[in-house]
Formats: sequence, C-alpha cells, structure tokens
Amino acid sequence: MAGRRGTGSEGVRAPVSSGTAQLRPDRDRRRGWTLLLDGTPQSHVDLDDPAHLEFSYVRRLGHVADLAAPPRQPLRALHLGGGAFTLARYVAATRPRSSQQVVELDGPLVELVRQELPLDRSWRVRVRTGDARDVVGRLRPGTFDLVVLDVFAGARTPAHLASAEFLNAVAGVLAPTGTYTANLTDGGTLAFTRAQVATLQAVFPHSCLVAEPAVLRGRRFGNLMLVGGRE
Repeated sequence: MAGRRGTGSEGVRAPVSSGTAQLRPDRDRRRGWTLLLDGTPQSHVDLDDPAHLEFSYVRRLGHVADLAAPPRQPLRALHLGGGAFTLARYVAATRPRSSQQVVELDGPLVELVRQELPLDRSWRVRVRTGDARDVVGRLRPGTFDLVVLDVFAGARTPAHLASAEFLNAVAGVLAPTGTYTANLTDGGTLAFTRAQVATLQAVFPHSCLVAEPAVLRGRRFGNLMLVGGRE
C-alpha cells in the first residue's frame, strides 16, 4: 500500500488523512485487530467472528441494529463514519442479505482497512469516500432502515453533522419505520449532549439517550448514544 510506514509485531502503521493509523493485533483473538488513530483506539474487528463487538459503545450500537427489525431480517443500513467497518460487518453477519453503505471521509484509511482487513466478498457492503453531509444530501428519500452516525473531529462530532438541518436530511432518507442512532462523546455538564437531545426531539417523535451512569452524572468523559425514530 502506498505510504505504508512499516509492519511487524505491532501490526501495520500508515499515514492517513486524519493522522497515523495503526492496526494492532489482538493477542487474545487469533484474527482480532484494533484500529488506532494517533494512538487512540477507534475500532476493533475479529475477522473470524464479525459478530464479536469488543468496545462497549459499539455493543450498544449493535443492540440498536438488533432491534431495528425482527431477527435475521435484512436491513438497508447507512453507516456515516467508517473506521474498520465494525458495525457493518456485524450487521452482515447477523442479518444476511442486508444492503449497506459505509461513508468515510478519510480515503487512505479506507484503503488501509480494505487491504488489511478485507470484507467478505459475499456481503452487500458498499464503501464510499466522502463527507457524510454531502452524501446524505444525494441519497433517495426513504432508502434506509437504519442510519448510524459515528463521526468525530478530535473528540467531538463535527458541527455540520450536529445541526437540525443535517438531522432533517437524515430523517428524509429513513424509511417510515427506520431508526437513527448516533455515537457522541461528552462530559461534565453534558452541554453538547443536551443540545443534541433537543435537536433529536425536534425531528423525531420518539427518542432515547443511553450511557453509563458515571457519564450521565458528569463524573467522567465518555460515550453516549442517541436513538430516534418516527415509531
């Protein structure tokens, strides 16, 4: 792969648009890998068991995918933010014949993951490089049963993906029974999360916020998950 800096016992390191990516082997899982960006863990993948979700916040996103339709029923899913395509792999494994799109802004990261952690060729997963807001604006209305937002600039969701305008665009591409979920990070007074909850409630009649108690109480910085839908 162009630009690779090296491989070895610590896996693969390569420059990408968002910094330095590292794929580090999981010593406890034979074909498990952790994706790190500038030293911070971002995704975990087990090529032997794509239904395994190592990170707690990803397990919560997986629970939403589990509840988005009856078990084993295929989903039309849109993943805004790619990482190592962990949740797309999970949906493909737990819901065969699902049709999915993954949108990732960082092209070199997509190339790295595709090469080192390839997707099963039988899965209907399309990966495209681009900005999540731009892509959503070009999609046909009512196309998806599940939309997942997991995009960060540093430790925050980019402003143009946190607006009411963006969330209305997402609602437009969801089927009437579709589900939207977003991974956020926040701490302290949770001012950002409170604003996002208000935006979610303005767009969707049904909403939910999920997080560990310590995060909800402002005792530590961590992940929070929003869920919204018309039903």
